[in-house]
Amino acid sequence: MWPGLIQKAKDGGLDVIETYVFWDIHEPYDFEGRKGLVRFVKAVADAGLYVHLRIGPYVCAEWNYGGFPVWLHFVPGIKFRTDNAAFKAEMQRFTEKVVDTVKGAGLYASQGGPIILSQIENEYGNVDSVYGAAGKAYMRWAAGMAVSLDTGVPWVMCQQFDAPDPIINTCNGFYCDQFTPNSKSKPKMWTENWSGWFLSFGGAVPYRPAEDLAFAVARFYQRGGTFQNYYMYHGGTNFGRSTGGPFIATSYDYDAPIDEYGMVRQPKWGHLSDVHRAIKLCEPALVATEPSYSSLGQNAEATVYQTASVCAAFLANMDAQSDKTVKFNGNMYKLPAWSVSILPDCKNVVLNTAQINSQVTTSEMRGLRSSTQDSDDSSITPELATAGWSYAIEPVGITKENALTKPGLMEQINTTADASDFLWYSTSIIVKGDEPYLNGSQTNLLVNSLGHVLQVYINGKLAGSAKGSASSSLISLQTPVTLVPGKNKIDLLSSTVGLSNYGAFFDLVGAGVTGPVKLSGPNGALDLSSTDWTYQIGLRGEDLHLYNPSEASPEWVSDNAYPTNQPLIWYKTKFTAPAGDDPVAIDFTGMGKGEAWVNGQSIGRYWPTNLAPQSGCVNSCNYRGSYSSNKCLKKCGQPSQTLYHVPRSFLQPGSNDLVLFEQFGGDPSMISFTTRQTSSICAHVSEMHPAQIDSWISPQQKFQRPGPALRLECPREGQVISNIKFASFGTPNGTCGNYNHGECSSSQALAVVQEIV
Repeated sequence: MWPGLIQKAKDGGLDVIETYVFWDIHEPYDFEGRKGLVRFVKAVADAGLYVHLRIGPYVCAEWNYGGFPVWLHFVPGIKFRTDNAAFKAEMQRFTEKVVDTVKGAGLYASQGGPIILSQIENEYGNVDSVYGAAGKAYMRWAAGMAVSLDTGVPWVMCQQFDAPDPIINTCNGFYCDQFTPNSKSKPKMWTENWSGWFLSFGGAVPYRPAEDLAFAVARFYQRGGTFQNYYMYHGGTNFGRSTGGPFIATSYDYDAPIDEYGMVRQPKWGHLSDVHRAIKLCEPALVATEPSYSSLGQNAEATVYQTASVCAAFLANMDAQSDKTVKFNGNMYKLPAWSVSILPDCKNVVLNTAQINSQVTTSEMRGLRSSTQDSDDSSITPELATAGWSYAIEPVGITKENALTKPGLMEQINTTADASDFLWYSTSIIVKGDEPYLNGSQTNLLVNSLGHVLQVYINGKLAGSAKGSASSSLISLQTPVTLVPGKNKIDLLSSTVGLSNYGAFFDLVGAGVTGPVKLSGPNGALDLSSTDWTYQIGLRGEDLHLYNPSEASPEWVSDNAYPTNQPLIWYKTKFTAPAGDDPVAIDFTGMGKGEAWVNGQSIGRYWPTNLAPQSGCVNSCNYRGSYSSNKCLKKCGQPSQTLYHVPRSFLQPGSNDLVLFEQFGGDPSMISFTTRQTSSICAHVSEMHPAQIDSWISPQQKFQRPGPALRLECPREGQVISNIKFASFGTPNGTCGNYNHGECSSSQALAVVQEIV
């Protein structure tokens, strides 16, 4: 997918691609395939773009353990991200490895390559005060170490206000127009302009209006900015077990201009493309001189870049409520609330950030039913061929010979080293019938856990389950259980949903059952926290590689009467990929929680039963006023994620294999394959909109520009507009897909547009 994504970024007006370097996926030395850093950088160069290489090697990124390999935690004497010899040695070793790899391919700009910037560390200034003097010493060491690698290009530190020379300190955030670097000799840079926000399992879906994002970009360049990067311009998918958090969802769409599936998101992509073009029309003035600022009234500001030969201006209305009409250079300009007008010649407005000329594209997932489904829905076509389901039962409790028995409860990450999401805790008790914690055969079981998900089995039967959340992973499960005379087996299955990735000492945040574990009744209690527990890392099916279809296993049972809605079941089927080249996803509605593999490659954790809160969403988000991650939310009361991306490159002609591990219980016959397709396009302009930006040819020809124009275009080559559903000339209202005629409306508008098409 890389070349297509990079080309869409270039077509959107970008000059530079930023990427992190993920330590955990490159060690041991692995820069091949999807980990092909050199190949990626060369692909960017082939498109004529530059690269900002953010080595870190701490990256945050909602990535498992912040990008650190978990083995690092077990290096003797190590303390992360502070003045610690063991950590610094490992960090320097990996950083040198990355730099040497890139240098060896001749990819730094000093070698004629595309890499013009590199980053060391990441947002350390947000947490360094917690580490005290040792933190400051570490920060200075990291800066010096990076510079000593002699890359021939500048290094940056984001969110590090005291980054030592020559390191450039940069800004991350929703807005960075008020940011000032710590030296007048350093450029004003914005390494992360958050185009949306990440999705958590159990959370509503965040989005950021295009008008607000455009406003933030224009304000940054109005206030002297030189370089800004969208985090994210394309976020993609957290395949495998790469999510952090914990509880970060598999989708990392981020409401980015290019969506998770690689399709441009309109109008965001198109509007930002216009913003980029407008700013570049001002570039001769922006690079020639320093700006001058003047007030246009309360919450309104003019910025002018002018020399004897060039002039460019930005007019901003920072008021979150009211539109303004302002006077500038003898002319009157209307500024919508929370907007910036860009004037490449200090006279004519080429773009206003609140007035979108770009079309709106509506995409939908079109289902393809499985041959094991019964459906009379004629809209779900064509049928997707599958070969029925096989299953394998994951046993409850300890099945491995290498299980460990120790007194007391062990923290999970220190035990598993994240080799698996799963850790079994197993013990047993003898019941005589007269125990004080019993009420007949009943007792209450309490299990406290650091998270993230817990299932309790008594004598092999599921007795209860609980989960944490993105805001708190802690679990306190209390459930009544029934015991039998004699031996009773207690099995606790603890599972993680990504390791912590942010904050001071995030590497020390634990998981798993740490107690207490108690049985209690009317006359007393039994604390099992210090008894002998047997531990098993991972699942038997993982050891047997049931997720790998190329490895035959006698565990699989082929039977039309496969179990459904039962925990701990593996499922397997064969399917034929959807025809065409539209992006593909699996709709996991009907399943509980688990992980899925296509042709042996994990497409990530699925969890369609984890619902967003009922409240907090808005029907329409007002772009005016400061944005925050919880301002614009949708899909309250619905699953956080039901659709899971399957890249076309994971699929093969003919037969494909799909394997699921279902932890909670579900019915695999209910899942379906879907393809992402554009269903409709629409646009709205008024006489207040500037003309289409490509009509601005040169300052000398600017007076020949036509007025506002509405433009519709199919997003893919070979597509045609098949039907005009709505057209209005007058005072239409509503939003795309729900337009209505206003009080004034031409009766001929629809016929005129239909004739043009």
